[in-house]
Amino acid sequence: MGTRINKYLSEVGYCSRRGADRLIEQSKVKINGKIASLGDQVENNDQVSVNGVDIKPHNDFVYIALNKPLGITSTTDRNIKGNIVDFMKYPRRIFHIGRLDKDSEGLILMTNDGDIVNEILRSENAHEKEYIVVVDHVLTSDFANKMASGVPILNTITKPCLVEKLGSKEFKIILTEGMNRQIRRMCEYFGYNVVSLKRVRIMNIKLDVPVGKYRELTQNEMKTLMQLLKK
Repeated sequence: MGTRINKYLSEVGYCSRRGADRLIEQSKVKINGKIASLGDQVENNDQVSVNGVDIKPHNDFVYIALNKPLGITSTTDRNIKGNIVDFMKYPRRIFHIGRLDKDSEGLILMTNDGDIVNEILRSENAHEKEYIVVVDHVLTSDFANKMASGVPILNTITKPCLVEKLGSKEFKIILTEGMNRQIRRMCEYFGYNVVSLKRVRIMNIKLDVPVGKYRELTQNEMKTLMQLLKK
């Protein structure tokens, strides 16, 4: 029984399944010299290549917590100046799990394990992400309750979330979804502009390295992470 080509590229650590689908649609993937199609199967002895480079399986996955600085873009596209791959200069091919805006900083996870990317990003799993936000003027007394109750943006209503005021212009927010520029749009709905936005936690992984630095996840972190993903 073979493995679907997008799952194969994910399992060998080349990219996520979504990324693999894009490469396949762009005719950049070949199986035994023939251009692959979505849904094609890879057998044990098949030769798979992307952009002419042979892809071989390995089981040596890496899981990294990076404190992304402002100005760095969450993309593996090397043609984009300030992309996260060139910034890290990691010796192996890795990619980001989810995104963090160019004008935001904080925790982003990097890996070469495409399957874990799919599990963490699956919206129905409702995995928590925590942020510290500073806005441009004083928060009203009912701001936290209004933000937490759901906000109309992007033709939908955001899911209920946890919001706590930390200061006159600062608050903490814990989301279980990830719409495009969600926190900024939510704040704008109430008349606030975000001055700074930092992600400090993804599920059980907490931000604990200086800006621009990274570390590998510990065995205990990975154990807890896998348990949360199974739930």
